[in-house]
Amino acid sequence: MNAEDSRSDPSLKGRKIIIAIDGPAGAGKSTIARRLARHFGLLNLETGAMYRAFALKALRAKVPLDSSAPLEALAHGTKIRLEPGGDENRVLLDGEDVTRLIRTPAVTDAASRVSVFPAIRAWMVRLQQQVGAAGGVVMEGRDIGTVVFPHAQVKIFLDAAPEVRGQRRFEQLGQTGKVPEVQPQEVIRELHARDERDRNRADSPLKPAPDAVLLDSTNMSLEQAVAAAEAIVENRIQTAG
Repeated sequence: MNAEDSRSDPSLKGRKIIIAIDGPAGAGKSTIARRLARHFGLLNLETGAMYRAFALKALRAKVPLDSSAPLEALAHGTKIRLEPGGDENRVLLDGEDVTRLIRTPAVTDAASRVSVFPAIRAWMVRLQQQVGAAGGVVMEGRDIGTVVFPHAQVKIFLDAAPEVRGQRRFEQLGQTGKVPEVQPQEVIRELHARDERDRNRADSPLKPAPDAVLLDSTNMSLEQAVAAAEAIVENRIQTAG
């Protein structure tokens, strides 16, 4: 397929391709993944939502977030399912639709904390591999290209300066109307803390896969970042034949 063919018929629907998008919090992975899935006719499976769903269950059960054993016990019998939708996945936790409940700052922070434990990550990786085994998906997270699907045909590591990511996250929160009292500086501090946890955890630390294409969106608009990601996918597909 040449570049002209790709532009006129970009759909990859029916192909067992896996597109892995990794990167730090606030980099725009979810938005880019949704847009790529829609553009190429693939399913968008947001793995971060799976961690958030489990974190929500831990918060509800008042399980300590800094101890592996009780979290492991909680994981047994926990069922998390993603149902691909239009703008976002429908997230089911033990049969309950928690799609709207997992986007709060408290749940997001809890997800980062529970994800540092190797046993929880191993359990979640198995779930993610089951979800994406058939291919034809765009999966985003922090270790998709390095751990979950190291043989993904396309790997993108999406990044941006912490200050830019923090401002974007702040604006995102403001649009929800849920936490108007949060200041940009607080969001940036939280992102710095989360970056520290994600990049320095012993198990599956956040880092680009050796064969990932780095995409820094610091000075890009959303549309520019989407276009760059689409070009990366098209180039990889064309190169692979």
